[in-house]
Amino acid sequence: MSTPLSDKIKSLIRINGPISVTDYFALCLADPEHGYYRTREPFGRHGDFITAPEISQLFGEMVGIFMVHAWQRHGQPTGVRLVEIGPGRGTMMADMMRVIKRTAPSLFDDLHVHLVETSERLRGVQRISLEAYSTKVSWHDSFDDVPEGFTLIAANELFDAIPIRQFVKTPTGFRERVVALDANDELAFGVGVATLDPDLLPAPVNSIPDGIIFEISPARQAVMQTLCVRLKTFCGTAVIIDYGHMVTGFGDTLQAVRQHNFDPPLAHPGESDLTSHVDFEDLAKVAMSMGVHLNGGLRQGEFLYGLGLSERSASLAKDKEPIDQRLIGAAVDRLAGEGAGKMGELFKVIAISSPALDLMPFRAVS
Repeated sequence: MSTPLSDKIKSLIRINGPISVTDYFALCLADPEHGYYRTREPFGRHGDFITAPEISQLFGEMVGIFMVHAWQRHGQPTGVRLVEIGPGRGTMMADMMRVIKRTAPSLFDDLHVHLVETSERLRGVQRISLEAYSTKVSWHDSFDDVPEGFTLIAANELFDAIPIRQFVKTPTGFRERVVALDANDELAFGVGVATLDPDLLPAPVNSIPDGIIFEISPARQAVMQTLCVRLKTFCGTAVIIDYGHMVTGFGDTLQAVRQHNFDPPLAHPGESDLTSHVDFEDLAKVAMSMGVHLNGGLRQGEFLYGLGLSERSASLAKDKEPIDQRLIGAAVDRLAGEGAGKMGELFKVIAISSPALDLMPFRAVS
């Protein structure tokens, strides 16, 4: 099925030749006219996917508890900037603010929330979600616009939506994967001319069979560097939660989701969400090269349980009807459990801080 964006991309390819996977990725999500995030409401049951904060208030509450802990470990500074990049519907921030207000009133009274959001449509949704805290919330098109000051940053499912480059092993080395047109004038993957520096690979090239894919993301590295510079300049902590792998490896993780089902990545450009798995080892290397302290990594289940998910869910279920108790239990299992359809194992968590702090529930590294 053709989409308006696929017609546009085909025209671009006819004029200029094949485009890189990273350009295709960016067009699919952010094309001003037909991009996925510009044209539709992706979140929730009526969207294409459900994020952790939409599953249960428990997720945002645990992240809020982590933020209070980080603030305490930093010595309870004043003038706190609580920042969320890509805040979705504002659900997680609302849950975070509620738990911060309850557990650390002095932090709540002092902080100001800064949401980095480019979509006017989503800003409208966020305004409704955060109406109770309206005097404390500001919106920014760019992270660079967040005012100076001590900073706590939440990035949940941010990095998976930042474009990647893909390279394919060929008899002449790793060559960039591109999107081209096949004999039927349909979008198809091909191999371009750009090559990959072998030093970037996690294993010797001669042991890897042809056709294997390796992914890198200079754009993700740049975002991570920006976060590190902010923390080094003004002090603070950032927590990064996303699905991905802790160790750099090979494989094609580019995927599209449409109406809660996986979709071929080239099938419905602009009408499906395009993501790929986050390489947490690569992000960790960036952080350490920038001189910030790394806590991590943990699976999401370990992170949530370590912050008190069991105790909080039991408290939430107390005195509730049996059906509500079952729903709370199911939400906990989906957020922190392991196996198909659950987020506890697939999603990973790291935190970065400046100055260096060991933070719970991460294990201290000697």
